Amino acid sequence: MCGICGIVKFDSNGSVDLSLLEAMTDRISHRGPDDFGYYRDGQAGLGHRRLSIIDLGGGRQPIFNEDGSIVVVFNGEIYNYQEITADLVAHGHVFRTRSDTEAIVHAYEQYGDNCVNLFRGMFAFALWDRTRHRLLLVRDRLGIKPVYYYHGRDSLMFASEIKSLLESPEVPREVDETSLGLYLSQRYVPGPRTMFKNIFKLQPGHLMVVESGHVEIRKYWDIPYSSAGDSTSDPAQFESLLEESVRLRLIAEVPLGVFLSGGLDSSAILATMSRIRKGDRIKT
Repeated sequence: MCGICGIVKFDSNGSVDLSLLEAMTDRISHRGPDDFGYYRDGQAGLGHRRLSIIDLGGGRQPIFNEDGSIVVVFNGEIYNYQEITADLVAHGHVFRTRSDTEAIVHAYEQYGDNCVNLFRGMFAFALWDRTRHRLLLVRDRLGIKPVYYYHGRDSLMFASEIKSLLESPEVPREVDETSLGLYLSQRYVPGPRTMFKNIFKLQPGHLMVVESGHVEIRKYWDIPYSSAGDSTSDPAQFESLLEESVRLRLIAEVPLGVFLSGGLDSSAILATMSRIRKGDRIKT
């Protein structure tokens, strides 16, 4: 699962409190029992808790580019990272690990913010560009991985879970009455609101840039609706897309299984996994 958190001071001469960063990271230790790591550079601090899936020995985070000017903490999986890595190596980038995480920093070097359009997967990542004093915070297209943030007067804090943000005495612990009303009427709280006043969700398919004291949020993806017809109405094409999707998600260095509900969806996934694994017994 993994967990990320961090703090960015708007003043370039600011300093992140290491004890607070450690407390925020420890608060989400259940998300990543295998390892932890910190990065602190004056105005910016990043924390990470790791659940090891790919490159068990070498994928420890935070992960840097070649000269250490770009650093990332990452929660999730980039399913097409091998293809992206091959492209970046062809452009001259040097990789130190076999992890999907390292593909993010080099892709940002090569393509800037547009790197997010390359990634297929479920992800939330925070990338600090030391040279530009710039944070890039990204949530995957469908919002599988969570990102919460608090925009304060002097800093921005973010985390995979709200409880991590509440480690800071700066963050208010007040119920947002509008969100409470929405919850009682709709049985959930629509984003970007949360049940806490002044704590928000980064929306699916959105990214945030924090630079020179300014915070910008923008959409990088949305579902493309069209009246031209649904190409997945062809059974053969649908089966091909399903198999490709399942195959990508089987990339791991740890045992994999599937949760079964007894319904059509999970049964189809299990059948596809069995076909790809050529009859191996799949743990369910």
